Amino acid sequence: MSAHAYVTLVTNADFARGAAALVRSLRLSLTEADLVVMHTGGVADADLAPLAEQGARLVPVDLLDTSPAFDAAHDRSTLHGRAPFTKGTKPSFHTPLDNFAKLRLWQLPYDSVVFLDADTLVLQNCDRLFDYPEFCAAPNVYQSLADFRRMNSGVFTARPDPATFDAMMERLDAPGAFWPRTDQTFLQTFFPDWHGLPVFYNMLQYVWFNMPALWHWPDIHILHFQYEKPWQADHPRRAELEPLTALWQAYATPDAAVPALCDLPSPVP
Repeated sequence: MSAHAYVTLVTNADFARGAAALVRSLRLSLTEADLVVMHTGGVADADLAPLAEQGARLVPVDLLDTSPAFDAAHDRSTLHGRAPFTKGTKPSFHTPLDNFAKLRLWQLPYDSVVFLDADTLVLQNCDRLFDYPEFCAAPNVYQSLADFRRMNSGVFTARPDPATFDAMMERLDAPGAFWPRTDQTFLQTFFPDWHGLPVFYNMLQYVWFNMPALWHWPDIHILHFQYEKPWQADHPRRAELEPLTALWQAYATPDAAVPALCDLPSPVP
């Protein structure tokens, strides 16, 4: 085992498919860190097999032992009703309550980790992030400058420690707790002085059409397919995001050639 690991979370077959492309992208970045896939019990062995074949370390985890009231408040229909998504659509396989399981990474036996959502791709080596402190994340920028006040938890740095996990559990499920963007809202509250990463370490796909002047392929280290996913057969943004979807498909196809960043098209202003 390395002292460092890239960690992702898989809770169903769809996110296992995303994680397979992510793991391949990490391999192609020539990282020397461990690649860890935490997975919940409902994921079939057949869906995990492509990850194991790429050398990922599979770590079974349970969903958090939260109260019935907490679970009811963060059920998909209830949460989306109280805090609806108005800027994009979440796929049907997105289960908000599952998101909290990523907190299990603080129980892993590593000195430092970089967490990556399963709908991300690593386009350049990011190993320098293991030297960054806890807690670092990029701002949730994809529409306007106002987005800089919020962080996005699709990519962050952490230092696993059971004591930190225990402190999180004490705060997470307090009476009446409601975290409108699940782990993202919680982590920003738990780490109020979070350190900001450049947006290029968590470039959200909506920047492509909302803020094209910010998009510069040579700078982008991690691409994040927030909202709609590139493996969905169809979704409302499919045509707008086709160049990014094609890039994801190249990473998701074993042995397929991956284009150089300098050869990728730029967004139309």
